[in-house]
Amino acid sequence: MQKNDFTFHYQKEIADQHFQVDEKQLKAVSRLESIAYQLINRPVVLPTQYTRFQKLLKCFSRKEKNTVMTPVQGLYLWGGVGRGKTWLMDLFFHHLATERKLRLHFHRFMLIIHDALMQLAGHQNPLEIVADRFKAQTDLLCFDEFFVSDITDAMLLGTVLKALFARGITLIATSNIPPDQLYYNGLQRARFMHTIDLIKKHCHVIHLDSDVDYRQRALKTAYLYFTPLNQKTEEAMANLFIKLAKKQKDQVCLLNINHRFLKAIRVTEGLLAIDFFVLCIEPRSSSDYVLLSRLYHTVLLHNVVVMGIGPAAKTDDNTARRFLALIDEFYERKVKLIISAQVPISELYQGEHLTFEYRRCVSRLKEMQSEEYLSQPHLP
Repeated sequence: MQKNDFTFHYQKEIADQHFQVDEKQLKAVSRLESIAYQLINRPVVLPTQYTRFQKLLKCFSRKEKNTVMTPVQGLYLWGGVGRGKTWLMDLFFHHLATERKLRLHFHRFMLIIHDALMQLAGHQNPLEIVADRFKAQTDLLCFDEFFVSDITDAMLLGTVLKALFARGITLIATSNIPPDQLYYNGLQRARFMHTIDLIKKHCHVIHLDSDVDYRQRALKTAYLYFTPLNQKTEEAMANLFIKLAKKQKDQVCLLNINHRFLKAIRVTEGLLAIDFFVLCIEPRSSSDYVLLSRLYHTVLLHNVVVMGIGPAAKTDDNTARRFLALIDEFYERKVKLIISAQVPISELYQGEHLTFEYRRCVSRLKEMQSEEYLSQPHLP
């Protein structure tokens, strides 16, 4: 990508999709163009590989210090639901003329970190090893949906980012909230503040504020959401599975997902019908959703009920969080989702604590019914 290429690709995409130029996106486009130019014209420096003898000499050397590289300053792009943040980042990522780039949902990135720490148990400074592994393959990390709510993630993140930045890795991230509101009201948040400072030091922060929700604009929807829950809806879901399936297995079966068994309604190659109770009401690991999204290109989710109300509202919020994580993972992998539910999409969550997160979920669920989304290939 040459100096002016990203602006060209942005304008071409706008014209091809018959969109109007969004003046509030142009500032981000200009910044991304500058980042692209600097990355392409920057020499690649890989982590130093030491022999055993060199490592021994290094231990006794007082002069040698770890090399710290200054990364190209990245971008933290934040704003409301459907403002084009992910679209801009993906357009940039697609057209950046290098193989040394990596694009991940932020939640998936943290799963990679946790898995690596388990594998490196007993090693000294395991996060430094993890950072070296990332540097060996990439100079650019793109994170979608940067959001921190877990205390373990919050405590790890500062060390991880510091190690990545020290190796010259550039960060581009999208988020619904500004850096100063990350992990807001979280446990031991004072220990997280240096992480916020790191992000602000190494990333330009741009607020993408627009009155237009691009996800919902001009969406041509297919009929993939059935309500209310009754015999007619159940028959429609069953008939749709039969229509989609190339071959069928037993109507009821057990799936082995991360060494745990999940009861499915129906399953065939790449196609799964499963109950909401199994995926979201029962305790479920987010890694289960990651694996399911890789194994199945189409999922029929049966019997989704209203969440966040009644005596079990607190428990329902846990269910709602699982549902949000499930939708995020399916969306990232371009899983085709068909739902039968108790009420319309906008009424599924009726609690108070997750209203912000659920607005984003509603936007994604509507996009996942669009012809544009359905035409995209599954990303296993």
